[in-house]
Amino acid sequence: MANSPVATATSSGWKDTSRKALGSNLLPIIAALIIVSVVLSFMTPAFLTASNVTNIVTQSAVVGIAAIGATFVIITSGIDLSVGSNIALSGMIGAIVAQSTGNGFFGIATVILVAAVVGAFNGASVAWLRLAPFIVTLASMGMARGLTLQVSQGQSVYGLPEALNWLGASAIFDVKTSALVTVLLFVVAHFVLSQTTFGHRIYAVGGNAEAARLAGINVRGVIFAAYVIAGIMAGIAALILLGRLDSATPNAASGTELQVIAAVVIGGTSLFGGKGSMIGTFVGVLLIGVINNGLTLLNVSSFWVQFVQGALIFLAVLLDSVNTRRRAGQSRS
Repeated sequence: MANSPVATATSSGWKDTSRKALGSNLLPIIAALIIVSVVLSFMTPAFLTASNVTNIVTQSAVVGIAAIGATFVIITSGIDLSVGSNIALSGMIGAIVAQSTGNGFFGIATVILVAAVVGAFNGASVAWLRLAPFIVTLASMGMARGLTLQVSQGQSVYGLPEALNWLGASAIFDVKTSALVTVLLFVVAHFVLSQTTFGHRIYAVGGNAEAARLAGINVRGVIFAAYVIAGIMAGIAALILLGRLDSATPNAASGTELQVIAAVVIGGTSLFGGKGSMIGTFVGVLLIGVINNGLTLLNVSSFWVQFVQGALIFLAVLLDSVNTRRRAGQSRS
Protein backbone atom coordinates (compact mmCIF):
# COMPACT_ATOMS: atom_id res chain seq x y z
CA MET A 1 0.00 0.00 0.00
CA ALA A 2 2.99 2.29 0.53
CA ASN A 3 3.37 2.50 -3.27
CA SER A 4 -0.30 3.16 -3.96
CA PRO A 5 -1.41 6.24 -5.94
CA VAL A 6 -2.68 7.77 -2.71
CA ALA A 7 0.67 7.31 -1.03
CA THR A 8 2.52 8.66 -4.06
CA ALA A 9 0.28 11.71 -4.21
CA THR A 10 0.71 12.31 -0.49
CA SER A 11 4.50 12.12 -0.76
CA SER A 12 4.51 14.48 -3.75
CA GLY A 13 2.22 16.88 -1.93
CA TRP A 14 4.46 17.05 1.07
CA LYS A 15 7.51 17.61 -1.15
CA ASP A 16 5.74 20.69 -2.48
CA THR A 17 4.69 21.75 1.02
CA SER A 18 8.22 21.47 2.38
CA ARG A 19 9.59 23.50 -0.54
CA LYS A 20 6.99 26.24 -0.04
CA ALA A 21 7.63 26.33 3.71
CA LEU A 22 11.35 26.57 3.09
CA GLY A 23 11.05 29.46 0.67
CA SER A 24 8.43 31.47 2.60
CA ASN A 25 10.10 31.36 6.01
CA LEU A 26 13.80 31.78 5.30
CA LEU A 27 13.94 35.40 4.17
CA PRO A 28 12.51 36.98 7.36
CA ILE A 29 14.78 34.83 9.54
CA ILE A 30 17.90 35.65 7.53
CA ALA A 31 16.93 39.34 7.53
CA ALA A 32 16.57 39.25 11.32
CA LEU A 33 19.99 37.61 11.67
CA ILE A 34 21.61 40.25 9.46
CA ILE A 35 19.92 43.15 11.25
CA VAL A 36 20.87 41.88 14.71
CA SER A 37 24.46 41.28 13.57
CA VAL A 38 24.77 44.78 12.09
CA VAL A 39 23.35 46.40 15.23
CA LEU A 40 25.70 44.43 17.51
CA SER A 41 28.71 45.22 15.31
CA PHE A 42 28.05 48.94 15.89
CA MET A 43 27.45 48.47 19.61
CA THR A 44 30.62 46.46 20.29
CA PRO A 45 33.70 46.35 18.01
CA ALA A 46 34.64 42.91 19.36
CA PHE A 47 31.55 41.32 17.81
CA LEU A 48 32.43 41.31 14.11
CA THR A 49 35.86 39.69 14.36
CA ALA A 50 36.94 36.37 12.88
CA SER A 51 37.72 34.91 16.30
CA ASN A 52 34.34 35.92 17.71
CA VAL A 53 32.39 34.60 14.70
CA THR A 54 34.19 31.26 15.11
CA ASN A 55 33.42 31.42 18.81
CA ILE A 56 29.70 31.89 18.09
CA VAL A 57 29.55 28.78 15.91
CA THR A 58 31.56 26.75 18.43
CA GLN A 59 29.40 27.84 21.36
CA SER A 60 26.25 27.05 19.37
CA ALA A 61 27.32 23.46 18.65
CA VAL A 62 25.52 21.83 21.59
CA VAL A 63 22.26 23.70 20.99
CA GLY A 64 22.57 23.28 17.22
CA ILE A 65 23.01 19.52 17.23
CA ALA A 66 20.20 19.08 19.77
CA ALA A 67 18.02 21.34 17.60
CA ILE A 68 18.49 18.97 14.64
CA GLY A 69 16.74 16.21 16.56
CA ALA A 70 14.12 18.61 17.91
CA THR A 71 13.26 19.70 14.36
CA PHE A 72 12.34 16.13 13.39
CA VAL A 73 10.20 15.80 16.51
CA ILE A 74 8.43 19.15 16.25
CA ILE A 75 7.59 18.68 12.57
CA THR A 76 5.72 15.51 13.61
CA SER A 77 3.69 17.78 15.93
CA GLY A 78 5.62 16.59 18.99
CA ILE A 79 7.92 18.23 21.52
CA ASP A 80 10.96 17.14 23.52
CA LEU A 81 11.49 18.88 26.85
CA SER A 82 13.95 16.25 28.04
CA VAL A 83 16.86 17.16 25.77
CA GLY A 84 18.87 19.03 28.42
CA SER A 85 18.43 16.30 31.01
CA ASN A 86 19.23 13.66 28.39
CA ILE A 87 22.50 15.43 27.59
CA ALA A 88 23.38 15.52 31.29
CA LEU A 89 22.43 11.88 31.98
CA SER A 90 24.11 10.34 28.95
CA GLY A 91 27.22 12.46 29.47
CA MET A 92 27.45 11.55 33.15
CA ILE A 93 27.00 7.79 32.67
CA GLY A 94 29.41 7.80 29.72
CA ALA A 95 32.01 9.69 31.78
CA ILE A 96 31.70 7.26 34.69
CA VAL A 97 32.05 4.25 32.36
CA ALA A 98 35.06 5.80 30.60
CA GLN A 99 36.76 6.70 33.86
CA SER A 100 36.14 3.30 35.48
CA THR A 101 37.32 1.33 32.43
CA GLY A 102 39.99 3.76 31.29
CA ASN A 103 38.60 3.42 27.76
CA GLY A 104 37.19 6.54 26.13
CA PHE A 105 35.59 4.60 23.28
CA PHE A 106 33.47 2.63 25.77
CA GLY A 107 32.41 5.97 27.17
CA ILE A 108 31.44 7.29 23.72
CA ALA A 109 29.35 4.19 22.98
CA THR A 110 27.67 4.49 26.38
CA VAL A 111 26.79 8.15 25.84
CA ILE A 112 25.10 7.44 22.49
CA LEU A 113 23.35 4.32 23.80
CA VAL A 114 21.92 6.00 26.92
CA ALA A 115 20.75 9.03 24.92
CA ALA A 116 19.12 6.79 22.31
CA VAL A 117 17.33 4.80 25.05
CA VAL A 118 15.86 8.00 26.48
CA GLY A 119 14.71 8.98 22.99
CA ALA A 120 13.24 5.51 22.43
CA PHE A 121 11.36 5.74 25.75
CA ASN A 122 9.86 9.07 24.69
CA GLY A 123 9.02 7.78 21.21
CA ALA A 124 7.41 4.55 22.40
CA SER A 125 5.35 6.44 24.98
CA VAL A 126 4.05 8.89 22.38
CA ALA A 127 3.64 6.45 19.47
CA TRP A 128 2.28 3.32 21.13
CA LEU A 129 1.01 4.43 24.54
CA ARG A 130 -0.46 7.53 22.87
CA LEU A 131 0.56 9.84 25.68
CA ALA A 132 0.87 13.57 25.15
CA PRO A 133 4.43 14.48 24.07
CA PHE A 134 4.54 17.43 26.45
CA ILE A 135 3.71 15.29 29.49
CA VAL A 136 5.95 12.37 28.45
CA THR A 137 9.03 14.48 27.86
CA LEU A 138 8.36 16.61 30.93
CA ALA A 139 8.38 13.40 32.97
CA SER A 140 11.52 12.22 31.17
CA MET A 141 13.18 15.53 31.95
CA GLY A 142 12.61 15.04 35.66
CA MET A 143 13.54 11.35 35.64
CA ALA A 144 16.73 11.85 33.64
CA ARG A 145 17.89 14.76 35.80
CA GLY A 146 17.15 12.76 38.95
CA LEU A 147 19.09 9.75 37.65
CA THR A 148 21.99 12.04 36.80
CA LEU A 149 22.13 13.30 40.37
CA GLN A 150 21.78 9.77 41.73
CA VAL A 151 24.52 8.10 39.68
CA SER A 152 26.89 10.99 40.30
CA GLN A 153 25.87 11.55 43.92
CA GLY A 154 25.73 15.21 42.99
CA GLN A 155 29.46 15.29 42.19
CA SER A 156 31.24 16.20 38.97
CA VAL A 157 33.44 13.64 37.21
CA TYR A 158 36.91 14.81 36.14
CA GLY A 159 39.94 13.21 34.50
CA LEU A 160 38.20 11.93 31.38
CA PRO A 161 40.10 9.89 28.75
CA GLU A 162 41.31 11.89 25.75
CA ALA A 163 39.12 9.96 23.30
CA LEU A 164 35.99 11.01 25.17
CA ASN A 165 37.04 14.67 25.01
CA TRP A 166 38.10 14.65 21.38
CA LEU A 167 34.86 15.82 19.77
CA GLY A 168 34.50 18.86 21.98
CA ALA A 169 38.14 19.79 22.51
CA SER A 170 39.98 19.10 19.25
CA ALA A 171 40.45 21.23 16.14
CA ILE A 172 41.06 20.53 12.45
CA PHE A 173 43.11 23.18 10.62
CA ASP A 174 42.47 25.61 13.50
CA VAL A 175 38.71 25.10 13.22
CA LYS A 176 36.98 23.46 16.16
CA THR A 177 35.88 19.92 15.35
CA SER A 178 32.57 20.54 17.09
CA ALA A 179 31.75 23.36 14.65
CA LEU A 180 32.62 21.20 11.64
CA VAL A 181 30.56 18.29 12.95
CA THR A 182 27.61 20.59 13.59
CA VAL A 183 27.62 21.88 10.02
CA LEU A 184 28.05 18.35 8.62
CA LEU A 185 25.12 17.01 10.66
CA PHE A 186 22.91 19.87 9.48
CA VAL A 187 23.78 19.06 5.86
CA VAL A 188 22.97 15.38 6.35
CA ALA A 189 19.75 16.15 8.23
CA HIS A 190 18.66 18.62 5.55
CA PHE A 191 19.16 15.95 2.89
CA VAL A 192 17.21 13.37 4.91
CA LEU A 193 14.36 15.73 5.63
CA SER A 194 14.02 17.24 2.15
CA GLN A 195 15.14 14.48 -0.22
CA THR A 196 14.22 11.11 1.29
CA THR A 197 10.99 9.20 1.69
CA PHE A 198 11.44 9.19 5.46
CA GLY A 199 11.70 12.97 5.48
CA HIS A 200 8.51 13.35 3.44
CA ARG A 201 6.76 11.01 5.85
CA ILE A 202 7.85 13.21 8.75
CA TYR A 203 6.04 16.13 7.11
CA ALA A 204 3.01 13.98 6.27
CA VAL A 205 2.61 12.70 9.84
CA GLY A 206 2.94 16.19 11.28
CA GLY A 207 0.52 17.69 8.78
CA ASN A 208 -2.22 15.08 9.14
CA ALA A 209 -1.46 11.82 10.91
CA GLU A 210 -4.74 10.18 9.94
CA ALA A 211 -4.31 11.00 6.25
CA ALA A 212 -0.75 9.70 6.44
CA ARG A 213 -1.99 6.44 7.96
CA LEU A 214 -4.60 6.02 5.23
CA ALA A 215 -1.84 6.60 2.67
CA GLY A 216 0.00 3.57 4.03
CA ILE A 217 2.57 5.35 6.20
CA ASN A 218 3.58 3.67 9.45
CA VAL A 219 2.74 6.69 11.61
CA ARG A 220 3.85 5.14 14.88
CA GLY A 221 7.14 4.01 13.39
CA VAL A 222 7.84 7.50 12.01
CA ILE A 223 7.09 9.16 15.35
CA PHE A 224 9.24 6.63 17.21
CA ALA A 225 12.13 7.16 14.79
CA ALA A 226 11.90 10.95 15.18
CA TYR A 227 12.33 10.70 18.96
CA VAL A 228 15.18 8.21 18.64
CA ILE A 229 16.95 10.62 16.28
CA ALA A 230 16.42 13.38 18.83
CA GLY A 231 17.96 11.13 21.49
CA ILE A 232 21.01 10.33 19.37
CA MET A 233 21.54 14.03 18.60
CA ALA A 234 21.38 14.74 22.34
CA GLY A 235 24.09 12.11 22.82
CA ILE A 236 26.37 13.77 20.26
CA ALA A 237 25.72 17.11 21.92
CA ALA A 238 26.69 15.52 25.24
CA LEU A 239 30.02 14.37 23.78
CA ILE A 240 30.77 17.92 22.64
CA LEU A 241 29.88 19.32 26.06
CA LEU A 242 32.09 16.74 27.80
CA GLY A 243 35.05 17.76 25.67
CA ARG A 244 34.42 21.45 26.13
CA LEU A 245 34.22 21.20 29.93
CA ASP A 246 36.68 18.29 30.29
CA SER A 247 34.26 16.97 32.89
CA ALA A 248 30.72 15.72 33.47
CA THR A 249 28.58 17.80 35.82
CA PRO A 250 25.15 16.83 37.20
CA ASN A 251 23.68 20.22 36.28
CA ALA A 252 25.04 20.20 32.73
CA ALA A 253 22.81 21.55 29.96
CA SER A 254 20.27 23.02 32.37
CA GLY A 255 17.91 25.20 30.37
CA THR A 256 19.20 23.90 27.04
CA GLU A 257 15.71 22.77 26.09
CA LEU A 258 14.59 26.43 26.07
CA GLN A 259 17.34 27.43 23.65
CA VAL A 260 16.72 24.39 21.46
CA ILE A 261 12.98 25.00 21.16
CA ALA A 262 13.62 28.72 20.61
CA ALA A 263 16.05 28.02 17.76
CA VAL A 264 13.70 25.54 16.06
CA VAL A 265 10.58 27.69 16.36
CA ILE A 266 12.37 30.91 15.39
CA GLY A 267 13.72 28.97 12.40
CA GLY A 268 10.18 28.58 11.09
CA THR A 269 9.23 25.10 12.31
CA SER A 270 5.60 25.14 13.37
CA LEU A 271 4.65 23.82 16.81
CA PHE A 272 1.43 22.68 15.13
CA GLY A 273 3.47 20.27 13.01
CA GLY A 274 3.93 19.63 9.30
CA LYS A 275 6.12 22.65 8.55
CA GLY A 276 9.80 23.45 9.00
CA SER A 277 13.28 23.00 7.57
CA MET A 278 16.82 22.28 8.69
CA ILE A 279 18.10 25.42 6.98
CA GLY A 280 15.63 27.47 9.00
CA THR A 281 16.70 25.73 12.21
CA PHE A 282 20.37 26.40 11.37
CA VAL A 283 19.66 30.11 10.93
CA GLY A 284 17.61 30.06 14.14
CA VAL A 285 20.54 28.50 16.01
CA LEU A 286 22.87 31.19 14.66
CA LEU A 287 20.39 33.91 15.66
CA ILE A 288 20.19 32.58 19.22
CA GLY A 289 23.99 32.27 19.31
CA VAL A 290 24.50 35.81 18.00
CA ILE A 291 22.06 37.26 20.55
CA ASN A 292 23.65 35.34 23.43
CA ASN A 293 27.14 36.33 22.34
CA GLY A 294 26.23 39.97 21.75
CA LEU A 295 24.51 40.39 25.09
CA THR A 296 27.50 38.79 26.80
CA LEU A 297 29.91 41.17 25.07
CA LEU A 298 27.70 44.06 26.19
CA ASN A 299 27.86 42.76 29.79
CA VAL A 300 24.09 42.29 29.91
CA SER A 301 22.84 40.14 32.79
CA SER A 302 22.25 36.46 31.99
CA PHE A 303 18.72 36.91 33.35
CA TRP A 304 17.96 39.22 30.43
CA VAL A 305 19.37 36.63 28.03
CA GLN A 306 16.76 34.13 29.23
CA PHE A 307 14.07 36.80 29.00
CA VAL A 308 14.99 37.57 25.40
CA GLN A 309 14.95 33.86 24.49
CA GLY A 310 11.49 33.46 26.01
CA ALA A 311 10.24 36.58 24.24
CA LEU A 312 11.54 35.30 20.91
CA ILE A 313 9.71 31.99 21.38
CA PHE A 314 6.50 33.88 22.22
CA LEU A 315 6.78 36.07 19.11
CA ALA A 316 7.59 33.11 16.85
CA VAL A 317 4.63 31.09 18.15
CA LEU A 318 2.35 34.12 17.90
CA LEU A 319 3.30 34.72 14.26
CA ASP A 320 2.93 31.02 13.44
CA SER A 321 -0.51 30.95 15.07
CA VAL A 322 -1.65 34.05 13.17
CA ASN A 323 -0.40 32.62 9.85
CA THR A 324 -2.09 29.27 10.53
CA ARG A 325 -5.42 30.94 11.25
CA ARG A 326 -5.10 33.12 8.18
CA ARG A 327 -4.40 30.13 5.94
CA ALA A 328 -7.34 28.27 7.50
CA GLY A 329 -9.59 31.23 6.80
CA GLN A 330 -8.42 31.47 3.20
CA SER A 331 -8.99 27.75 2.61
CA ARG A 332 -12.55 27.99 3.96
CA SER A 333 -13.30 30.95 1.72
